[in-house]
Amino acid sequence: MVRFHEVGGPDVLRVEQGDPGAPGAGEVLVRVAAIGLNRAEASFRSGRYLEQPRSLPARLGAEAAGTVEAVGAGVTGFAPGAEVSVLPTFSMNDYGVYADRAVVPVDSLVPLPGGVDMARGAAVWMPYLTAYGALVDTARVGAGDVVAITAASSSVGLAAIQLCLHLGAVPVAVTRTAGKAAALRAAGAAEVVVTEEEETTGALLRHSGGAGVRLVFDPVAGPGVADLAAATAPGGVVVVYGSLSGQETPFPRVAVAKGLALRGYTVFELTRDAERRRRGVRFVNEGLVRGWLRPTIDRTFALDDIVAAHHYLESNRQVGKIVVEVG
Repeated sequence: MVRFHEVGGPDVLRVEQGDPGAPGAGEVLVRVAAIGLNRAEASFRSGRYLEQPRSLPARLGAEAAGTVEAVGAGVTGFAPGAEVSVLPTFSMNDYGVYADRAVVPVDSLVPLPGGVDMARGAAVWMPYLTAYGALVDTARVGAGDVVAITAASSSVGLAAIQLCLHLGAVPVAVTRTAGKAAALRAAGAAEVVVTEEEETTGALLRHSGGAGVRLVFDPVAGPGVADLAAATAPGGVVVVYGSLSGQETPFPRVAVAKGLALRGYTVFELTRDAERRRRGVRFVNEGLVRGWLRPTIDRTFALDDIVAAHHYLESNRQVGKIVVEVG
Protein backbone atom coordinates (compact mmCIF):
# COMPACT_ATOMS: atom_id res chain seq x y z
CA MET A 1 0.00 0.00 0.00
CA VAL A 2 0.99 3.63 -0.43
CA ARG A 3 1.03 5.97 2.57
CA PHE A 4 2.60 9.27 3.56
CA HIS A 5 3.97 10.04 7.02
CA GLU A 6 4.14 13.81 6.52
CA VAL A 7 2.46 16.25 4.18
CA GLY A 8 4.55 17.54 1.31
CA GLY A 9 5.56 16.92 -2.28
CA PRO A 10 5.48 13.63 -4.20
CA ASP A 11 8.60 12.36 -2.43
CA VAL A 12 6.73 11.90 0.85
CA LEU A 13 4.88 8.92 -0.66
CA ARG A 14 6.03 5.48 0.52
CA VAL A 15 5.19 2.03 -0.83
CA GLU A 16 4.84 -0.12 2.30
CA GLN A 17 3.75 -3.60 3.26
CA GLY A 18 0.41 -3.71 5.03
CA ASP A 19 -2.66 -5.83 5.56
CA PRO A 20 -5.88 -4.06 4.50
CA GLY A 21 -7.84 -6.20 6.97
CA ALA A 22 -11.16 -7.93 6.47
CA PRO A 23 -14.14 -5.97 5.17
CA GLY A 24 -16.63 -4.93 7.84
CA ALA A 25 -20.36 -4.49 7.54
CA GLY A 26 -21.21 -2.74 4.28
CA GLU A 27 -17.64 -3.04 3.02
CA VAL A 28 -15.87 -4.97 0.26
CA LEU A 29 -12.25 -6.05 -0.17
CA VAL A 30 -11.09 -5.34 -3.72
CA ARG A 31 -7.97 -6.70 -5.39
CA VAL A 32 -6.89 -3.55 -7.20
CA ALA A 33 -5.77 -3.81 -10.83
CA ALA A 34 -5.55 -0.12 -11.75
CA ILE A 35 -5.78 3.25 -10.01
CA GLY A 36 -6.87 6.55 -11.52
CA LEU A 37 -4.81 9.53 -10.32
CA ASN A 38 -6.48 12.86 -9.55
CA ARG A 39 -5.20 16.31 -8.58
CA ALA A 40 -7.31 16.10 -5.41
CA GLU A 41 -4.93 13.39 -4.18
CA ALA A 42 -1.90 15.62 -4.74
CA SER A 43 -3.68 18.36 -2.80
CA PHE A 44 -4.54 15.96 0.05
CA ARG A 45 -0.95 14.70 0.17
CA SER A 46 0.41 18.24 0.37
CA GLY A 47 -2.11 19.52 2.94
CA ARG A 48 -3.91 21.82 0.48
CA TYR A 49 -7.15 19.88 0.00
CA LEU A 50 -10.66 20.71 1.22
CA GLU A 51 -9.94 18.47 4.21
CA GLN A 52 -6.67 17.79 5.99
CA PRO A 53 -5.27 14.33 6.79
CA ARG A 54 -6.85 13.40 10.10
CA SER A 55 -3.85 11.39 11.23
CA LEU A 56 -0.48 10.27 9.90
CA PRO A 57 0.55 8.04 8.26
CA ALA A 58 -2.34 8.58 5.83
CA ARG A 59 -3.72 6.66 2.88
CA LEU A 60 -4.53 8.03 -0.53
CA GLY A 61 -6.72 7.39 -3.56
CA ALA A 62 -10.43 7.38 -4.42
CA GLU A 63 -10.73 5.84 -7.91
CA ALA A 64 -9.75 2.35 -9.03
CA ALA A 65 -10.78 -0.83 -10.82
CA GLY A 66 -10.31 -4.42 -9.77
CA THR A 67 -11.94 -7.65 -8.62
CA VAL A 68 -13.99 -8.28 -5.50
CA GLU A 69 -12.07 -10.62 -3.20
CA ALA A 70 -14.35 -10.71 -0.14
CA VAL A 71 -17.50 -9.03 1.14
CA GLY A 72 -18.56 -7.96 4.61
CA ALA A 73 -21.79 -8.50 6.48
CA GLY A 74 -24.93 -7.19 4.83
CA VAL A 75 -23.35 -6.72 1.40
CA THR A 76 -25.59 -7.61 -1.54
CA GLY A 77 -25.19 -7.14 -5.27
CA PHE A 78 -21.49 -7.98 -5.39
CA ALA A 79 -19.80 -11.34 -4.86
CA PRO A 80 -16.16 -12.50 -4.94
CA GLY A 81 -14.91 -12.54 -8.52
CA ALA A 82 -17.00 -9.57 -9.68
CA GLU A 83 -15.09 -7.00 -11.74
CA VAL A 84 -15.78 -3.51 -10.45
CA SER A 85 -14.89 0.14 -10.59
CA VAL A 86 -14.50 2.15 -7.38
CA LEU A 87 -16.24 5.52 -7.50
CA PRO A 88 -15.09 8.56 -5.49
CA THR A 89 -17.75 8.55 -2.75
CA PHE A 90 -15.64 8.53 0.42
CA SER A 91 -13.16 10.63 2.36
CA MET A 92 -9.52 9.63 1.98
CA ASN A 93 -9.38 9.92 5.76
CA ASP A 94 -11.56 6.80 5.84
CA TYR A 95 -10.44 4.73 2.84
CA GLY A 96 -7.66 4.72 0.23
CA VAL A 97 -7.15 2.69 -2.96
CA TYR A 98 -3.44 3.25 -3.61
CA ALA A 99 -2.75 -0.42 -2.86
CA ASP A 100 -2.83 -3.90 -4.34
CA ARG A 101 -5.78 -4.75 -2.05
CA ALA A 102 -8.13 -2.20 -0.51
CA VAL A 103 -11.26 -2.22 1.64
CA VAL A 104 -13.92 0.20 0.35
CA PRO A 105 -17.61 0.81 1.10
CA VAL A 106 -19.93 -1.22 -1.10
CA ASP A 107 -21.83 1.91 -2.15
CA SER A 108 -18.66 3.11 -3.91
CA LEU A 109 -18.77 0.18 -6.34
CA VAL A 110 -20.29 -0.20 -9.80
CA PRO A 111 -19.83 -3.12 -12.17
CA LEU A 112 -16.89 -2.62 -14.52
CA PRO A 113 -18.49 -1.18 -17.67
CA GLY A 114 -18.86 -3.72 -20.46
CA GLY A 115 -16.06 -3.67 -23.01
CA VAL A 116 -13.86 -1.53 -20.74
CA ASP A 117 -10.53 -2.89 -19.49
CA MET A 118 -9.25 -2.34 -15.96
CA ALA A 119 -7.09 0.66 -16.87
CA ARG A 120 -10.01 2.48 -18.43
CA GLY A 121 -12.28 1.27 -15.65
CA ALA A 122 -10.06 3.31 -13.33
CA ALA A 123 -10.10 6.31 -15.67
CA VAL A 124 -13.84 6.72 -16.22
CA TRP A 125 -15.73 7.77 -13.15
CA MET A 126 -14.04 10.79 -11.59
CA PRO A 127 -13.82 12.71 -14.87
CA TYR A 128 -17.18 11.76 -16.33
CA LEU A 129 -19.24 12.03 -13.15
CA THR A 130 -17.59 15.38 -12.35
CA ALA A 131 -18.42 16.73 -15.81
CA TYR A 132 -21.91 15.19 -15.81
CA GLY A 133 -22.70 16.62 -12.38
CA ALA A 134 -21.79 20.15 -13.45
CA LEU A 135 -22.97 20.25 -17.06
CA VAL A 136 -26.05 18.02 -16.97
CA ASP A 137 -27.23 17.60 -13.39
CA THR A 138 -26.56 21.19 -12.27
CA ALA A 139 -26.40 23.57 -15.25
CA ARG A 140 -28.69 21.70 -17.66
CA VAL A 141 -26.49 22.51 -20.65
CA GLY A 142 -28.33 22.18 -23.94
CA ALA A 143 -27.96 22.55 -27.70
CA GLY A 144 -26.23 25.71 -28.79
CA ASP A 145 -24.93 26.68 -25.34
CA VAL A 146 -21.34 27.93 -25.39
CA VAL A 147 -19.34 26.34 -22.57
CA ALA A 148 -15.90 27.60 -21.49
CA ILE A 149 -13.77 24.74 -20.10
CA THR A 150 -10.59 25.78 -18.29
CA ALA A 151 -7.71 23.36 -17.64
CA ALA A 152 -9.25 21.67 -20.66
CA SER A 153 -6.49 19.10 -21.19
CA SER A 154 -7.21 17.42 -17.86
CA SER A 155 -9.24 14.21 -17.81
CA VAL A 156 -12.23 16.19 -16.51
CA GLY A 157 -11.76 18.86 -19.17
CA LEU A 158 -11.68 16.28 -21.95
CA ALA A 159 -14.76 14.60 -20.45
CA ALA A 160 -16.55 17.97 -20.50
CA ILE A 161 -15.67 18.45 -24.17
CA GLN A 162 -17.16 15.04 -25.00
CA LEU A 163 -20.31 15.77 -23.02
CA CYS A 164 -20.75 19.12 -24.77
CA LEU A 165 -20.49 17.46 -28.17
CA HIS A 166 -23.11 14.87 -27.19
CA LEU A 167 -25.45 17.56 -25.83
CA GLY A 168 -25.09 19.77 -28.91
CA ALA A 169 -23.30 22.48 -26.93
CA VAL A 170 -20.22 24.38 -28.13
CA PRO A 171 -17.08 23.56 -26.09
CA VAL A 172 -14.45 26.32 -25.93
CA ALA A 173 -11.24 24.97 -24.39
CA VAL A 174 -9.07 27.29 -22.29
CA THR A 175 -5.42 26.30 -21.82
CA ARG A 176 -2.33 28.11 -20.61
CA THR A 177 0.14 27.30 -23.42
CA ALA A 178 -0.11 26.62 -27.15
CA GLY A 179 1.49 23.18 -26.76
CA LYS A 180 -1.84 21.49 -26.09
CA ALA A 181 -3.98 23.42 -28.55
CA ALA A 182 -3.78 20.85 -31.35
CA ALA A 183 -4.68 18.00 -28.99
CA LEU A 184 -7.68 19.95 -27.70
CA ARG A 185 -8.93 20.63 -31.20
CA ALA A 186 -8.49 16.94 -32.04
CA ALA A 187 -10.52 16.12 -28.92
CA GLY A 188 -13.43 18.16 -30.30
CA ALA A 189 -13.01 21.67 -28.93
CA ALA A 190 -14.78 24.12 -31.23
CA GLU A 191 -12.29 26.85 -30.26
CA VAL A 192 -9.14 27.00 -28.13
CA VAL A 193 -8.13 30.00 -26.02
CA VAL A 194 -4.41 30.11 -25.13
CA THR A 195 -4.18 32.40 -22.12
CA GLU A 196 -0.45 33.13 -22.52
CA GLU A 197 -1.18 34.53 -25.96
CA GLU A 198 -4.54 36.26 -25.70
CA GLU A 199 -6.71 37.98 -23.13
CA THR A 200 -9.24 35.50 -21.75
CA THR A 201 -12.34 37.67 -21.51
CA GLY A 202 -12.03 39.11 -25.01
CA ALA A 203 -11.31 35.72 -26.56
CA LEU A 204 -14.31 34.06 -24.90
CA LEU A 205 -16.59 36.94 -25.90
CA ARG A 206 -15.35 36.65 -29.48
CA HIS A 207 -15.91 32.90 -29.58
CA SER A 208 -19.44 33.35 -28.20
CA GLY A 209 -20.38 35.94 -30.81
CA GLY A 210 -20.17 38.75 -28.26
CA ALA A 211 -23.03 37.40 -26.16
CA GLY A 212 -20.91 35.65 -23.55
CA VAL A 213 -20.67 31.99 -22.66
CA ARG A 214 -23.60 30.19 -21.03
CA LEU A 215 -21.41 28.20 -18.61
CA VAL A 216 -17.86 28.36 -17.27
CA PHE A 217 -16.47 25.05 -15.92
CA ASP A 218 -13.37 25.92 -13.91
CA PRO A 219 -11.04 24.01 -11.52
CA VAL A 220 -8.49 26.82 -11.18
CA ALA A 221 -10.43 29.46 -9.17
CA GLY A 222 -8.58 32.44 -7.72
CA PRO A 223 -8.59 36.00 -9.11
CA GLY A 224 -8.98 34.74 -12.70
CA VAL A 225 -12.65 34.01 -11.98
CA ALA A 226 -13.31 37.73 -12.46
CA ASP A 227 -12.18 37.52 -16.10
CA LEU A 228 -14.29 34.41 -16.64
CA ALA A 229 -17.34 36.09 -15.11
CA ALA A 230 -16.83 39.08 -17.40
CA ALA A 231 -17.07 36.69 -20.37
CA THR A 232 -20.24 34.98 -19.10
CA ALA A 233 -23.64 35.85 -20.52
CA PRO A 234 -26.26 37.50 -18.28
CA GLY A 235 -27.95 34.81 -16.19
CA GLY A 236 -25.11 32.37 -16.89
CA VAL A 237 -23.35 30.04 -14.48
CA VAL A 238 -19.73 29.85 -13.32
CA VAL A 239 -19.06 26.42 -11.77
CA VAL A 240 -15.83 26.26 -9.74
CA TYR A 241 -14.90 22.65 -9.00
CA GLY A 242 -11.34 23.01 -7.74
CA SER A 243 -8.74 25.46 -6.46
CA LEU A 244 -5.60 24.79 -8.46
CA SER A 245 -4.52 28.42 -8.17
CA GLY A 246 -4.24 28.11 -4.40
CA GLN A 247 -5.61 31.67 -4.10
CA GLU A 248 -8.81 33.10 -2.67
CA THR A 249 -11.68 33.40 -5.15
CA PRO A 250 -13.54 36.72 -5.16
CA PHE A 251 -17.20 37.14 -5.94
CA PRO A 252 -16.81 39.45 -8.95
CA ARG A 253 -18.81 42.68 -9.04
CA VAL A 254 -19.80 41.92 -12.62
CA ALA A 255 -21.55 38.76 -11.37
CA VAL A 256 -23.99 40.96 -9.48
CA ALA A 257 -24.67 43.18 -12.45
CA LYS A 258 -25.22 40.20 -14.76
CA GLY A 259 -27.17 38.07 -12.32
CA LEU A 260 -24.64 35.26 -12.58
CA ALA A 261 -24.61 32.15 -10.43
CA LEU A 262 -21.10 31.51 -9.07
CA ARG A 263 -21.30 27.99 -7.75
CA GLY A 264 -18.89 25.71 -5.94
CA TYR A 265 -19.07 22.04 -6.82
CA THR A 266 -17.33 18.75 -6.07
CA VAL A 267 -18.10 15.30 -7.44
CA PHE A 268 -19.11 14.18 -3.93
CA GLU A 269 -22.25 16.29 -4.24
CA LEU A 270 -23.34 13.80 -6.89
CA THR A 271 -21.77 10.54 -5.74
CA ARG A 272 -23.06 10.78 -2.15
CA ASP A 273 -26.65 11.24 -3.32
CA ALA A 274 -27.94 7.78 -4.29
CA GLU A 275 -30.49 8.92 -6.87
CA ARG A 276 -28.27 11.51 -8.55
CA ARG A 277 -25.41 8.98 -8.62
CA ARG A 278 -27.69 6.37 -10.20
CA ARG A 279 -28.67 8.79 -12.99
CA GLY A 280 -25.04 9.77 -13.55
CA VAL A 281 -23.82 6.16 -13.72
CA ARG A 282 -26.57 5.31 -16.18
CA PHE A 283 -25.64 8.31 -18.35
CA VAL A 284 -21.94 7.41 -18.38
CA ASN A 285 -22.56 3.73 -19.05
CA GLU A 286 -24.77 4.62 -22.00
CA GLY A 287 -22.09 6.93 -23.37
CA LEU A 288 -19.44 4.24 -23.10
CA VAL A 289 -21.62 1.64 -24.80
CA ARG A 290 -22.69 3.99 -27.61
CA GLY A 291 -19.20 5.42 -28.05
CA TRP A 292 -19.76 9.11 -27.44
CA LEU A 293 -17.70 8.90 -24.28
CA ARG A 294 -14.12 7.71 -24.79
CA PRO A 295 -11.72 7.77 -21.81
CA THR A 296 -8.33 9.23 -22.64
CA ILE A 297 -5.31 7.76 -20.86
CA ASP A 298 -2.19 9.86 -21.21
CA ARG A 299 0.31 7.55 -19.48
CA THR A 300 0.51 4.59 -17.12
CA PHE A 301 2.89 3.90 -14.23
CA ALA A 302 3.57 0.94 -11.95
CA LEU A 303 2.60 1.18 -8.28
CA ASP A 304 6.28 1.09 -7.28
CA ASP A 305 6.71 4.26 -9.37
CA ILE A 306 4.02 6.21 -7.51
CA VAL A 307 6.43 9.04 -6.68
CA ALA A 308 7.26 9.51 -10.35
CA ALA A 309 3.56 9.29 -11.18
CA HIS A 310 2.80 12.14 -8.77
CA HIS A 311 5.65 14.25 -10.12
CA TYR A 312 4.15 13.78 -13.58
CA LEU A 313 0.66 14.55 -12.24
CA GLU A 314 1.91 17.91 -11.01
CA SER A 315 3.90 18.68 -14.16
CA ASN A 316 0.78 19.64 -16.15
CA ARG A 317 2.26 17.92 -19.20
CA GLN A 318 -0.47 15.31 -19.52
CA VAL A 319 -3.49 15.33 -21.83
CA GLY A 320 -6.04 13.06 -20.18
CA LYS A 321 -5.82 10.59 -17.32
CA ILE A 322 -2.79 9.17 -15.53
CA VAL A 323 -3.30 5.55 -14.48
CA VAL A 324 -1.24 3.38 -12.13
CA GLU A 325 -1.34 -0.33 -12.96
CA VAL A 326 -0.94 -2.75 -10.05
CA GLY A 327 0.73 -6.14 -10.21
